[in-house]
Amino acid sequence: MSAADFRQLADLFPNETVTHSYVQDIELPAVNGTSPGTFALVTLDNGLDHSKPTTLGPNTLIELGTELEALKERAARGEIVGVGVTGKPYFLVAGADLSTVKSLNGRENGLWMAQLGHDVYATLANLGVPSFAFINGLALGGGLEIALQSTYRTVSTGAGALALPEAFIGLIPGWGGVYILPRLIGPENALKVMIENPLSNNRTLTGPQAYELGMADAIFEPADFVEQSLHWAARVLAGTAAPERANAVDPSAPEVAARWAEAVAAARAFVEAKTSNASPAPAKVLDVMEANRTLTQAESAALECETLADLMQTDEFRSTVYAFLDLVQRRSKRPAGAPDRKLARPVTKIGVVGAGLMASQLALLFARQLKVPVVLTDIDQARVDKGVGYVHAEVDKLLAKKRISPDAANRTRALVSGSVSKDVFADADFVIEAVFEELTVKKQVFKELEAIVSPECILATNTSSLSVTAMAADLQHPERLVGFHFFNPVAVMPLLEIVRAPRTGDAVLATAFELAKGLKKTAVLVKDAPAFVVNRILLRLMGEVTAAFDEGTPADVADNALRPMGLPMTPFTLGAMVGLPVAQHVQESLHAAFGDRFPVSQNLQKLIDNGVKSIWAPGNGPDGKPFIPAETLALMSFGSTPSTGEDVLRRTQDALAEEIGLMLDEGVVAGPEDIDLCMILGAGWPMFLGGITPYLDRVGASERVTGRKFQAPGVTSGPAA
Repeated sequence: MSAADFRQLADLFPNETVTHSYVQDIELPAVNGTSPGTFALVTLDNGLDHSKPTTLGPNTLIELGTELEALKERAARGEIVGVGVTGKPYFLVAGADLSTVKSLNGRENGLWMAQLGHDVYATLANLGVPSFAFINGLALGGGLEIALQSTYRTVSTGAGALALPEAFIGLIPGWGGVYILPRLIGPENALKVMIENPLSNNRTLTGPQAYELGMADAIFEPADFVEQSLHWAARVLAGTAAPERANAVDPSAPEVAARWAEAVAAARAFVEAKTSNASPAPAKVLDVMEANRTLTQAESAALECETLADLMQTDEFRSTVYAFLDLVQRRSKRPAGAPDRKLARPVTKIGVVGAGLMASQLALLFARQLKVPVVLTDIDQARVDKGVGYVHAEVDKLLAKKRISPDAANRTRALVSGSVSKDVFADADFVIEAVFEELTVKKQVFKELEAIVSPECILATNTSSLSVTAMAADLQHPERLVGFHFFNPVAVMPLLEIVRAPRTGDAVLATAFELAKGLKKTAVLVKDAPAFVVNRILLRLMGEVTAAFDEGTPADVADNALRPMGLPMTPFTLGAMVGLPVAQHVQESLHAAFGDRFPVSQNLQKLIDNGVKSIWAPGNGPDGKPFIPAETLALMSFGSTPSTGEDVLRRTQDALAEEIGLMLDEGVVAGPEDIDLCMILGAGWPMFLGGITPYLDRVGASERVTGRKFQAPGVTSGPAA
C-alpha cells in the first residue's frame, strides 16, 4: 500500500497539527577529494515554537510517507545516494499524537493507524539507498522508531529525552521498536529502555546515554550537529567510516536465545513487582518481544499492529491518556488559581534554614536549576559543613556520571555556602525553612528571620503537615509567608505543593509559581489545611490498612490488599521508606485535626519506641515471602476481627472517597483534577488508573460514600479493580 491509501483515516482528523516533511537536496562534503553525491535531507517541522513538540498523526504520516515514496523513486533513478531525517531545533519527533490516538473509535481505525505507521517506516527502511537519522533533540516513541528504522543514526550530545515510553502510556513500541531494539543493543539493554525506564517514573535517556547503549552510531556536539552528521554520512557512503555496534546480537544464536529468555523473565518479574500486572501493556511488550525472536520483521509488524489495535481499546490506555495528556501535559502547565506571573519578584539569592538532608537537597536543587547563590544555616559549624559537603559530594557524583560538565560542577559548588548566623540572609530574596517538623520551632525560626531579612523577602516553609496560617500568626508581615512543600527525594519527585494561607499575598504566590517553573517542578495551589493533599490522602490510605492489621487481619493480607490498584509499593513498605516515626508524627497531627478518621496505631508506636524500623523483617523468609520477626510480633497486640483482602480494599476505597469528598468540599484545591495531578506526581499513583478520582468513580466508592461522582460526565472510563 502507499501512504495515500490511508487518506480515509486522515480525513477523520481535519484539525490535526501537521508535522510537515521538508526535503532539501544537499551535495555531500568531499571525501578524499570527491563528493559521494546528492543527499536528500528531510526536516520534520510543525512550524510552531519550541513549546509545541512535533508529533505524528495520520496526516503527518501520510505526508512523510508520500515524500519518502518520491525519494525512493529518485533513488531508483540514481538521483540521490542517501536520505536523512532530522527535526526542528530541540526535537526529532515527540511520538504519536496522543490526542489523535485516543480519538480513534473502534478497533479497525486503531489497526489502520498502526498499519499506516508501519507502511511509512517500511518505506524509510527500504529506500534502495542508505537512510540516516540525525537525532538532534527529543525523540520519543514513534519518533525514536523513525531513527531505529533508519540504516544509520547519529545523536547530539545535547539531545534529551530519548525513550520508548509506550509501556508507561498503555501501548507497545509498535512501529518496529520492539523488534529492532533488542537486535541492535541486546535484549537486556532493550528491556531497560522499553520496560524498566518507562515503569520507573518514565525515565528517559540523554544523547550520550543512548550512544553508549549503541542506539546511535556516532555522536556530535549541538553547535554544528547537522553539519558533522552530514560529514559522517559522506564518509559512510564513501566507505571510509562504519559503525561498530558492539552490543548488536543475532537472535538465532543459541547463546542469544538463552539471554533473550532470561531478559524477558527478569522483566516479567520487574513488571509484577512494579504494577502487580494491573495494566496489560507491559506484559504485551514482553509477549511480542518474546515471540519476535524467531519471526521476520514483517511477521513481527503484523503482530505489533494487532496488539496495538487491541491496546488502543483498553480502559487502561484511555485512563493513561487522561492522566498523562490532560493532567500532566496540560493542566500542570496552567496551574489553577495561580496569580498573574507579572506580579512575581526577582529572586537573586536564596536562603535555606537548616542543613540536614532535606535542606541540603533543596540547596542543590536551587543552585543547579536557578543558578543563584544559596546559603545554608544551622546551629553549629559541624552541621553546616556537613550540609555543604553533601551538596559538593552530590555534584561530584553528577560529574562522575557525566550528567554535568566540569564548568557547571565548579559553578554549582561555588554557589552554595554555609553559615551559623542567619545574618547572611539580610540580602536574600527568598528564604525557606527545612527544620524539625514542630510548630513552635518553625515559628521561632520565622520570628528570627523577620528581624533580619528585607521587607520584600519572601519566607517559605517546607512543612509537610503543619498549619502555615499558625506559623504566620505572630509575624509582622504574614502576607510574605507561603508553603513550599517538596517531596522526597527532591531531585526526582516532580510535585511542589504551593500552600496559600489566608493572608498570603498575590506577589508572593506569583513568585512561588515562577520559582517552581524555574526548578522544573509541577506546582499545584493548595489551601492551608492539615497535610495538604498528598500526605493527607496517603495517611488515610495507610491508616485504614494499619487499622485492619491491628484488628487481626494477617499482615500479608492487609499489606497486599491494595495490589489490584498497582500502586508503586505496599503500605507497609511505604511506611518503612518514609520512616515509621515520621509517618506516625504526621498521623498524630491529622488525628488532632480530624479525629478518628486518622487513628493512631498503638502497635506502630510500640515499634517506634523499641527502635524497630519496619513491620517486615529485612529480606524474606525461607519460603521467599516477607515475614514479621518473632521479637517484633511480641511487641504488638491484635484484635479478633480479621478482614479479607477484598474487605480491606473496599474499606480503603471508601475511606479515600470520603476524604477526597471532604477535601473538595473544603476547597483544598480547585477541583478533582488537581487531586489527581498531586497523587500522580507526588505519590506515584499509576497512570493507567487515570487519576484517583476517576478510579474511585469507577469502583463506585465515590457514590457509595458521597452520593456523587467526583468527575464530570465524559471523563475517561477505566479499569474498575
